[in-house]
Amino acid sequence: MKPIGTFGASAYQIQALQLFRGADSLRISPLLKDCPIVQVEQGEVVADPQRARLYIVLRGALSVAADMSTGMADGTISKVLPGESVGEQAVLDEEANQATITALEQSELLVIEAELAWELIDAANGVARNLLRLLSFRIRAANAQMRKRQKLGEFYRQLSMVDGLTGLYNRAWLNDFLPQLVASAKGTGKPLSLIMLDIDHFKKFNDSHGHLQGDEALRTAAQVLTGALRPTDFAVRYGGEEMMVVLPDTNVQVAEVVAGRLCQRMRDAVVFDDMRLPLPHITSSFGVAALGPGQDETALIAAADAALYRAKDSGRNRVEVAK
Repeated sequence: MKPIGTFGASAYQIQALQLFRGADSLRISPLLKDCPIVQVEQGEVVADPQRARLYIVLRGALSVAADMSTGMADGTISKVLPGESVGEQAVLDEEANQATITALEQSELLVIEAELAWELIDAANGVARNLLRLLSFRIRAANAQMRKRQKLGEFYRQLSMVDGLTGLYNRAWLNDFLPQLVASAKGTGKPLSLIMLDIDHFKKFNDSHGHLQGDEALRTAAQVLTGALRPTDFAVRYGGEEMMVVLPDTNVQVAEVVAGRLCQRMRDAVVFDDMRLPLPHITSSFGVAALGPGQDETALIAAADAALYRAKDSGRNRVEVAK
């Protein structure tokens, strides 16, 4: 930073500076008279890491990147234009500037030491009022930005829990939410059932028609599930051609009926229209289990999985219930 004069000897006006707008100029002018004005070049870092200072842009522009080391910021960059200031928080905290302040172009800055900033606040109520208004605005803006990031973060979190091919929930979702559903069922005493299904002879289907048609078969199976379930039910791609249906507030008898209906709809679903080709449709095997006393989510999945394998061993394209 290159000193080029003082505020009292410059042509800059106090009322053009946001921090002093509407404040008593007669009280402020003598205090600002000897404050240095410095010139900074484009790309030059401004803040002194050892001292708390207030910088007011008289000409040019600054960029301010919040400090990442505190864990309280995310590196968001803001722009400071003529008449605006930076460093108020450092002055109030009586700590060195923790933000990275850089000149976006050749700029002229009014530099106010922390001690003088407090004298200005004491000398004119208008300065304190402007400072409070400025900090309030920044807090609201920061909160709005935080809410926006939280919503965006939640969107991406939800997106990460959906299988890209089928649109069903994925294992990450299951790992997060099935324990919650199990805990809720235990806490309320309501039933919870699980249906596991596996597309029959899926490898043969892939070998006969190719992986693109195999993907279409998976999407078709997913559409069967989502089209037949209640809004309170959940369909999950468990892995490969294996899928799962979670049925809250549903006992094993009703779950068996649901599985039977899904089995029929799976038989009726057509993956592609050319019926001259072998395997134009798909079938699935189903295993059904309900949450039992003392079971957790792992035991519930294991019970449904065992029932599924009995369905496959019994000839496939059928429903078996956990014993």
